[in-house]
Amino acid sequence: MDIEINNLDNYKHIHLIGIGGVSMSAIAETLKSWGFEVTGSDLNSSRITDKLNEHGIRTVIGHNLEDCENADLVIYNAAIPEDDPEMCLAKEKNIPTVGRGKFVGFLTRKYKEAICISGTHGKTTTTSMLSSCFLEAKLDPSIEVGAYLNIIDGNYRIGKSEYFILESCEYKANFLNFFPNTAIILNIDNDHLDFYKTFENIVKAFQKFASLVDENGLLVVNGDDKNCLSLKEFTKSKFITYGIENDNCNYVAKNIEFDDNGFANFDVYKDGELFEKIKLSVTGKHNILNSLATIAVSDYYKISKNDIKEGLKKFTGASRRLEYKGEFGDNIKVFDDYAHHPTEILATYSAVKNKKYHESWVIFQPHTFSRTKTHLDAFAEVLSKFDNIILTDIYAAREKDEKIVSSKDLVDKIEKLGKKAKYISKFEDIVTEVKKNAKKDDIIITLGAGTITNLGSMLVTKNN
Repeated sequence: MDIEINNLDNYKHIHLIGIGGVSMSAIAETLKSWGFEVTGSDLNSSRITDKLNEHGIRTVIGHNLEDCENADLVIYNAAIPEDDPEMCLAKEKNIPTVGRGKFVGFLTRKYKEAICISGTHGKTTTTSMLSSCFLEAKLDPSIEVGAYLNIIDGNYRIGKSEYFILESCEYKANFLNFFPNTAIILNIDNDHLDFYKTFENIVKAFQKFASLVDENGLLVVNGDDKNCLSLKEFTKSKFITYGIENDNCNYVAKNIEFDDNGFANFDVYKDGELFEKIKLSVTGKHNILNSLATIAVSDYYKISKNDIKEGLKKFTGASRRLEYKGEFGDNIKVFDDYAHHPTEILATYSAVKNKKYHESWVIFQPHTFSRTKTHLDAFAEVLSKFDNIILTDIYAAREKDEKIVSSKDLVDKIEKLGKKAKYISKFEDIVTEVKKNAKKDDIIITLGAGTITNLGSMLVTKNN
């Protein structure tokens, strides 16, 4: 039975199904720090589950019926099916259950300043950038981010201040459970159509999210995105814009230059006047936009210009965001990136283009059949910008293969655009292909949200 969580004092033992997820593990650690007995289960072992066990949170790989049966409350994530054995047991024993999104919404109420970072693309990076600035200012925030972040040695941090910096995902409208005092909306794009069905529904979800921002709070939006600009009529909060193309924004980046690593230097103008000169340690024009959102929020919370500047400079990227994995052969560099939507891949390509190299290689693992089918033409167009293209099998994630599309279909689309592409199923065979044909000073990007992340390490391992 799903319940509204109002008073945690009613519970002593809280059990989490799918505890190894980035958000679920953060919830688990938070609850343990508040004195609850916390247990959980996950189908896969990982660095996160190992860490939970080390911290005294009993985490079973597989199903954990014993701890589930003895719990006072069960929290589950969106990927858990209704026929999951632990879910069925909780229903049979009348143990209260609550979804992850709703519970995180409860957590946002526990902080005076819940800062929610949303948008179709760039949430993890912007959450990480903002966290870096708040840490630089010694504001001791609690943090929940969707990737491993070196400066907090994980994907969450439990602080003792009034600040809660939270990556807020729109999938299945989870972010509509939150109660932001401050929110960032980075962009609104056509994604998660398996849930939203139409782009209009996505826009409506962001409109509702904007309306949830506290009327005494702040909403920061991308002024280069017309759908974000239109959100002003849906909020009573203070409304601040940022951009590169739109000079009418409150915070604007000008005089942009890139060094040999693709890192940007630029001037930030606030309401038409020079605010500060900024140097980033991550690549790409999209990260300039992400940094502008960070600057706007940091400035609102009166973080000094120097702490903003240093916080951004010290941020070298979250895991799987054009993450450098190493090199092999004659200066052949390997990077790994989470991009799994055409807009994200274009941003990655644009970032890579600012680096110095001989030829580019992209090894792409599409993520979900529905997304691949919906954006097949767009995927082909953006992937064809790379010099060498390899496709591997679609990562199903939460879906079943109903034979609606395959990576070979994407290869065909790319070749119709006049570019050569190869389909290779096994990672070992991809390693052989790349090591045989990559040349001096080439750059290789493994791309996608699934197991493709393992390929970078395979490429730079000497034994391969």
